[in-house]
Amino acid sequence: MLEVAESYSTGELVRRAQAGDRESFGQLCERFQSTVMAVALGRVRNLAEAEEVCQEVFIRAMLRLEQLREAEAFAGWLRSIAVRVAINRASRRRLVSGSDLVVDDLLAGDEDSGEDRLLTEERRAEVQAGLARLGQLDRETLQAFYFDDLSLLEMAEAFRAPVGTIKRRLHVARHRLAEQLQSTVSV
Repeated sequence: MLEVAESYSTGELVRRAQAGDRESFGQLCERFQSTVMAVALGRVRNLAEAEEVCQEVFIRAMLRLEQLREAEAFAGWLRSIAVRVAINRASRRRLVSGSDLVVDDLLAGDEDSGEDRLLTEERRAEVQAGLARLGQLDRETLQAFYFDDLSLLEMAEAFRAPVGTIKRRLHVARHRLAEQLQSTVSV
């Protein structure tokens, strides 16, 4: 059966996968694994994270395959999913501002000593207090991204707003949180 599947065009494999043929979708994954990996690695620049991006891309593609209208457009469609997932992953790591550093560092769970653990707990309490002083939209935006681990696309769906708006809200909310944290340090 595998030899027969390899002789199908990408469009035919897509149509078969849309009809519920899991082997065809598996064949698509094999065909496009290196493409997705190249896109992911180019964006996240870390092999382990790129592998995670690949898994997420193929899961999303499988879940949304029925939405693809033109089977022959699969390669471009899959690549666009890969780019979006990789950008979302990279944006989680990127330190756009000092507030990102604060949030990322404070929410990380790698404590070694009792003193480190105590400092981290104190920092977490400061972040929670800062979040509580933010407006509802800022708080919900940061909660969704950092605590609920939603991607930008998932946030756009949840907040019923374009991805660009979500990016702007994150940027503004991080700066407001940084200001809140600075005001407690200055006091």
